[in-house]
Amino acid sequence: MTKTPWVVQAESDLMAHVHFDERGLIPCIAQDDTSREVLMMAWMNQEALLRTLQEGRVTYYSRSREELWRKGDTSGNTQHALRVRADCDGDTLILDVHQVGPACHTGSQSCFDANHPS
Repeated sequence: MTKTPWVVQAESDLMAHVHFDERGLIPCIAQDDTSREVLMMAWMNQEALLRTLQEGRVTYYSRSREELWRKGDTSGNTQHALRVRADCDGDTLILDVHQVGPACHTGSQSCFDANHPS
């Protein structure tokens, strides 16, 4: 495993407070660490969350492909997790990330860009 300069801050007992759904998944919101802009929403399973915490590079779970995918491995538009927090119910995560390149597969900085049709 390659060491990264990124340090992920997470509550020491984060895993104890995370509640995955019946499919073993939890929704994750990625937010830019500087601008605070919401970049995207994706899913994680336990393995994706653990890899993110260990490696610093954000890993998600693809429901359609039923496999892990590390953000940016194909596009080069990587996310480095700086902080991971669970909401009050433990059923949603928010990740403060350092985004390299656009976050959205369309080429927009955010998947919630105003140019996307509603």
